[in-house]
Amino acid sequence: DSPTAGLAMALLLWIIMSLVGYFQGDSILLSMSGARKITRDDHPRLYNIVEEMKIASGLEKMPDIYIVDDPAMNAFATGRDPSKASVAVTSGLLQKLNRDELQGVVGHELAHVNNRDVLLMALCSVLLGTIVILSWYASRFMIFGGMGGSRRSSSSGGGSGQIIIIIVAILLMILAPILAQLIYFAISRRREYLADASSALYTRYPEGLASALEKIAASAEGLRSANKATAPMYICNPFRKKGMAASDLTSTHPPISERVRILRAMAGGSFADYNRAYAEVRGSRSGLMSAATVATVVGAVPLRSSKPEKVAMEPDEVHRARETSSVMWNLHDYKTIACDCGTVLRIPPHFKSPTVKCPHCGRVHSV
Repeated sequence: DSPTAGLAMALLLWIIMSLVGYFQGDSILLSMSGARKITRDDHPRLYNIVEEMKIASGLEKMPDIYIVDDPAMNAFATGRDPSKASVAVTSGLLQKLNRDELQGVVGHELAHVNNRDVLLMALCSVLLGTIVILSWYASRFMIFGGMGGSRRSSSSGGGSGQIIIIIVAILLMILAPILAQLIYFAISRRREYLADASSALYTRYPEGLASALEKIAASAEGLRSANKATAPMYICNPFRKKGMAASDLTSTHPPISERVRILRAMAGGSFADYNRAYAEVRGSRSGLMSAATVATVVGAVPLRSSKPEKVAMEPDEVHRARETSSVMWNLHDYKTIACDCGTVLRIPPHFKSPTVKCPHCGRVHSV
């Protein structure tokens, strides 16, 4: 019944949950989002783009690829280290983005893996949880265990000094979790900027990511599978507020409009180019990255242009929608029957009848 025993139990439970999150966090997040793993045969275009970005980023192992059946436009990556990386995109994203835009998004997500951001944010969450637990138990101890002693001391003199100490302690207990959370948000926003810079380096085409971010921002669809705990994992905050100011300290992501302006202000694809664009757009004297980080990219990185002939060969949005729908039907174990009249029938796995009738020509097909 002592406060110490209660604190020990809380810390033990927190340690267990942290270990589960560290070792099983990837599978938990993928399961919560309803993500389904695909192969090259399922979606060759997406697989090829991830493969290209894997090579450009220098990852040794090909990440696992998942699709989330959700009309909202978003993506996330998991993996506490590059050897256990996974990247997931929503079906809405696959339908709306062209190849250059999808490259930018995938490059951003693989940058999170390459930069160990998943591990970093997990450690930050652990530290934040520690501060919250300690603050909560300190407040309980002061209320139920410390006040009696303070009243006895005040009756024997010297009470005013102890009251001041108690007030200061209470303020620290209240402010410590708030400040820790603000620091967590600031780190998360900084890592998003760095992932944008890395994506521009991998693709040498920052306009692709900038255009993708604009489309995501303009989308009115809400991500059904997201929650407050998983929000920092996505390329854009699924709970973003329209008109959010750049100074919003309670967001896990920077404002999309600012990220787009920085990307479009880049004169090249290197970290130095991003640093200059970052300082210019934000009106700051210093850039995002340290000199040591900028020095990891040696020499100039010229931007590539979007080739008109390749754009002309790109599938349009209608084709991408059909492609994505077909993939999702297959992933959900729907059976496909092609009728002679040109109608394609999709039969759900729980369909019990041995036959199905074409709604257009009336032909009966065996299931």
